[in-house]
Amino acid sequence: MMQVAKSILLVVSALFPIVDPIGGSPVFLSLTKDYSPETRKLLARSIAVNSFILLVASFTIGSHVLSFFGISLPVVQVGGGLIVISTGWAMLKQKDENERGAVSRSVNCTDVLKEAFYPLTLPLTVGPGSISVAITLGANEPHHLRASLLAILTAAIGSALVAATIYLSYGFADRLGAIIGPRGMNVVLKLSAFLIVCIGVQILWNGTSQLLGSLPSFRS
Repeated sequence: MMQVAKSILLVVSALFPIVDPIGGSPVFLSLTKDYSPETRKLLARSIAVNSFILLVASFTIGSHVLSFFGISLPVVQVGGGLIVISTGWAMLKQKDENERGAVSRSVNCTDVLKEAFYPLTLPLTVGPGSISVAITLGANEPHHLRASLLAILTAAIGSALVAATIYLSYGFADRLGAIIGPRGMNVVLKLSAFLIVCIGVQILWNGTSQLLGSLPSFRS
């Protein structure tokens, strides 16, 4: 039991800082400000479920999928880093509500759930950084049956805990917005967008440096 608890703690401690659902809640609230609280909670639950499935799938079969298509992890980091940079840059350039005027629009659950996976789950919640960590954790696990089943169980429990924090942070993001206020939320959003760009650059650099290091002329 102690080993299981340590494995779960390893998964949570590795994934939670990168997923960062608390830091992502202002971004989520900004992108869903036209939705009702009930619709926002429904969307938050869908994102949490998607995140859980994506993390567990990355842990269990991520390395095998990459091997099947002949894709290396640094290439995933480069591609994912570009997507994250693009998303953060678009958020930085987005005009705030006071500049463009508040425009209300009606939405239904079907339209909302179309956004649950992309872009709200991938890449804004579970991005290439989280996927890379999950794939790395899964690749380092032992491959005999009993240990593999135990590793999958601990990964599922750890991912479920992370998914629960995503639901709580996103589902009740409106309360955070009420405390901070519109002007404070705009400041937090711009800071979060800048951090997203920086995270994307870091992910891009991690992948690029590994690719450059694999070239013969860069080895020394």
